[in-house]
Amino acid sequence: MNKALQEAAQALGEVLKAKGIKVVTAESCTAGLIGTALGAASGSGEFFTTALVTYTDKAKHRVLQVSETTLREQSAVSEAAVREMVAGAKALTGEAVCLAISGYAGPDGGEDGTPAGTIWFGWGLPDKVESLLRHFEGDSETVINDAALFSLTHCAELLSSSQ
Repeated sequence: MNKALQEAAQALGEVLKAKGIKVVTAESCTAGLIGTALGAASGSGEFFTTALVTYTDKAKHRVLQVSETTLREQSAVSEAAVREMVAGAKALTGEAVCLAISGYAGPDGGEDGTPAGTIWFGWGLPDKVESLLRHFEGDSETVINDAALFSLTHCAELLSSSQ
């Protein structure tokens, strides 16, 4: 794990501790990297409880209750899917914050022509859900690392700017 990822996880942890809330992750394309970074942070037991890796559509439906209709009509790499991943993870764990991520890290993109590097993010905050689409360049490892880093840093920014 790179130093930037470790620092981002620690920074998010500090924000979470200051607010007295905890986070759960719902990951697909990053396959648990975000959860690993949070778990490696100092004092992680004070702000991190659960890492859910739902790599396949079937797992997203079974574990996080992402609807089969969403998966069929919009795909797992969609705004609807990450929002449902957030809702499912929060319902399953009862935590106030969730980081959800689903995308095509590469080397291939989606069957619908969506290019590799396309990543949807969802952040379930205590009072709302935010979602964002980003595209990352590079090989699979670079995309995965960059996406995990963005997910952590943006979550800290969102939480810091909220009441």
